[in-house]
Amino acid sequence: MGTTITLTAADGHSVSAWRDGPDDATRGLVVVQEIFGVNHHIRTVCARFAAQGYAVIAPALFDRARPGSELGYTADDIAGGRALRAQVADAAAMADIAAAAAALGGRALGIVGYCWGGTLAWWGATRSTQFKAACGWYGGGIAATRTETPHCPVQLHFGDQDGSIPQTDVALIRAAQPGIEVHVYPGAGHGFGCDERASFSRADAEVAQARTLAFFAAHLTP
Repeated sequence: MGTTITLTAADGHSVSAWRDGPDDATRGLVVVQEIFGVNHHIRTVCARFAAQGYAVIAPALFDRARPGSELGYTADDIAGGRALRAQVADAAAMADIAAAAAALGGRALGIVGYCWGGTLAWWGATRSTQFKAACGWYGGGIAATRTETPHCPVQLHFGDQDGSIPQTDVALIRAAQPGIEVHVYPGAGHGFGCDERASFSRADAEVAQARTLAFFAAHLTP
């Protein structure tokens, strides 16, 4: 059963985080939120990885803007999430992720993120050396930073009907990073992995999760 903990980032900021999984796990994951906070869905994601034997921490990145923010998936929630995300500097979000990674220290570490978190997971590979593997699901900012150099293996997941990530962006990522693993799901839209969204695609989410677990199993060797 998960619990809320408090982390301290390098800049002194105190950030709450959701912690799940066995204390004696040899593998750890930082799970990075969408633009909806560490809500019920992200806690469920953490529980699924914890059930696979991972120690998991999901830092509440919106604590930088409005502590305790948990949003749903209505149009108003999306607008609110975008407004909160705009108040969190990229470097600040990465500092909170680094604090989560440090709290999982002593384990083989990976990072996985969704939506905004998908982009941050990519940056976890390119702007950090704390992780041995990084997995991003429908990260909208990856194409804009596609030429950054990853320091660990990367796996990415996109839906080909994602209204916010055109397939031209996916093609640019493939061209810039031929050495990373990119999966595209025909007919899937943005957020296809979230069973609380209208865009949820169970079949695609199950395939993507199986690929994610196999990827981490291959690369997170203690």
